Amino acid sequence: MDLFERAAKSGISPVFIDGNGQRRDADPQALLSVLDALDHPVQDGALESLNAAFKSDDMPHRAYDGDFGRRWLLAVQLYGIRSQRNWGIGDFTDLQSLLAWASGAGAAGIGLNPLHALFDDHADDCSPYSPNSRLFLNSIYIDIEQVPELPPGFRAKHGADIERLRQADLVDYDGVADLKTKALREAFKNFKSKTTLKRKTDFEAFRASGGALLSRFACFEFLRRKYPGPWWEWPAPWTRPDDTALASLRRGPDNLQIEYFEFVQWCADRQLAACASLAEQLGMPVGLYLDIAVGVKADGFDAWNEQIAIARQLSVGAPPDQLNTAGQDWGLAGFNAAGLEHRAFAPFRDMLRASMRYAGAIRLDHVLGLNRLYVVPHGYAPHQGVYIQMPFEEMLEVAAQESVAHRCIVIGEDLGTVPDGFRERLADRAIWSYRVMIFERDGRGDFIGPDRYPKNALVTFSTHDLPTFAGWRSAHDIDVKLMLGMDPGETSEQRREALARLRMAVGDDRDFTFGAVLSTLSNTPSRLLGVSIEDLLGVADQANVPGTIDEHPNWRRRLPVAIELWGERIDPGHLRDILKERIV
Repeated sequence: MDLFERAAKSGISPVFIDGNGQRRDADPQALLSVLDALDHPVQDGALESLNAAFKSDDMPHRAYDGDFGRRWLLAVQLYGIRSQRNWGIGDFTDLQSLLAWASGAGAAGIGLNPLHALFDDHADDCSPYSPNSRLFLNSIYIDIEQVPELPPGFRAKHGADIERLRQADLVDYDGVADLKTKALREAFKNFKSKTTLKRKTDFEAFRASGGALLSRFACFEFLRRKYPGPWWEWPAPWTRPDDTALASLRRGPDNLQIEYFEFVQWCADRQLAACASLAEQLGMPVGLYLDIAVGVKADGFDAWNEQIAIARQLSVGAPPDQLNTAGQDWGLAGFNAAGLEHRAFAPFRDMLRASMRYAGAIRLDHVLGLNRLYVVPHGYAPHQGVYIQMPFEEMLEVAAQESVAHRCIVIGEDLGTVPDGFRERLADRAIWSYRVMIFERDGRGDFIGPDRYPKNALVTFSTHDLPTFAGWRSAHDIDVKLMLGMDPGETSEQRREALARLRMAVGDDRDFTFGAVLSTLSNTPSRLLGVSIEDLLGVADQANVPGTIDEHPNWRRRLPVAIELWGERIDPGHLRDILKERIV
C-alpha cells in the first residue's frame, strides 16, 4: 500500500481545492507526518463502548430548537468591559450588569467570547480561542471582591495598582492576573482556616461533582508549574495522566497546593452560575450565549488528558482563501476521528457539557471541522496542510443529544469554504446557521435581501475577526492591514463599491448609520440577531486581526466607555424602537 492509499484509508484527502479554487496536492513528507500523528493503537473495549454510545435507534435525534420567536442578543468581549469597579478587565460581576442593561433594552441574552481556561501564569498569551482547557473556566474573570475569604485590607493595600489597571487603554493581562492570583491565594488560606460550614459544604459538593476530571486538572496545573517545558518532556509518570500516580500525589505534601486550583475553579463556577441564574430571573430566553473554541493548546490540559482523542502534533487551520491568501495555522490541537471513536466520543461530549451547563445557546467555532478538519503538521507552512475526514454524523448526534439534555441551542459557525449539502445536513439536525452580513452577497456582489436569510440562524453584521461597522465603512481595516504588511483581501476601490451596494441594500440613508444596517438585519426571518456593543458605541478597531500575534493588540482592546455611562452614548429607547419586532 503506497502513501496516498494509506492516506485515503485513514480519511485523509491528499488532494483538495482551496478557498481560491486552486488545486492543492499534499507534500509527501507532510502527509507522512499527518499519518504518524493519527496512528494510535485501538484500545481494548473501544468498539463495544462505541456501539453502546450509538445504538441503532439513537441516530434520527434533533437539537433543542428554542421556544421563542425572533429576538436579539448583545454581543460583547467580556475582557474589554470597562466599569467603575472592576480591576482592569471585565469580570463576572460586570456580566451581571450587562445582563441587567441588555434585559432593559429588550435583549434575549448576552453573547460572549470563549470563557475557557487559559494559562493564568502566562496571562499575556490571551487569545480566548487558544485555551489550556475547554472544560474549565478562565480565572481572570473572577470578581475577587465577591470572594468572601478575601482579606479585608487587600483592596486598600493594592488600591493604586487596581486604579492603574482600571485606567489602562489596553487590558494589562499580566498585571491583572498577577494581582488576582495574589488575592486568590490569600483568600484560599483564609478559606482553609476560617470559612463557614455552608461554604465548606458547597466546595466539597463542587469537588464531588467535578470528580476525577477536576482533580486531574488541578494536578496538571500544579505539575506544569513544578516542571519546565511541555508535558511530553516531563519526567515519568507525569507525561500521562496516570490515575494511580495522581492519587499518590494527592496524598502527599503537595495536596494543599493542588486543592488551591479546585478552589479557583469553584469561585469561577459559582460566579458564572449566578450570572446564568440572573438571566433566568430576568426572563431572558437565551441568557448566556457562549463560544466554544475549535481547538486547544498542545501543551495544555485537554491535550494531556486526552492523548488518544487529541493530536498534539497537528495544528488546526484553514487553506488559502481570499481573506488569507497564505492559509492559516491557528496553533491549536484538535480532535482526531479514530481517537474520538476509541473514546466513544466522551471528550467531545464533555466539552459540550462544560459550556452548556451555563448557557442557553452555544456557538461551535469552525463547525466545518465536524465534517472535515484542515490540519497542518508541525514544521510546515499553513498552505501545506491536508483535510482529514471526521465522524460527522456521530458528532452531530452527540451535539443533538447534549443540546436536548441541557435545553441549549447549538449554532454552528459555518463560514468559509462550505461543502455542498453541509448546511442542509446541519439544518436536518436543528443545528443553527451563523450568517454574517458582510459575506451574504449574490454572484454579482449585491447584498442579499432580508427574506433570503434562513429562519434558524444567528445573523450579525460582522464578527470579532472582521471589521466593525465603523471600521468597515471607513476602510480602517484595510489601512491597518496594509500598515502591518498584510494582504487586506480587497482594495479601497472594491470597498467603496461594496459600501455603495450596502447603501442600496439598506435604503438610501443619507447619514448611513449603523441603525440603518441594524433595521435591515432586524427584518430578516432569522430568529437571533447579534448586535455588537462595539457597533453601538462606534468603535472602529476590531477585536482580532487574523494572522497577527504581537503586531496588533488582539484581544486587548477595552471599550471607550464604562458600562455605567453607556446611557450617554447609547439611547436604549432608540435601540428598542429599531428592534421593536424582536422585543417581547
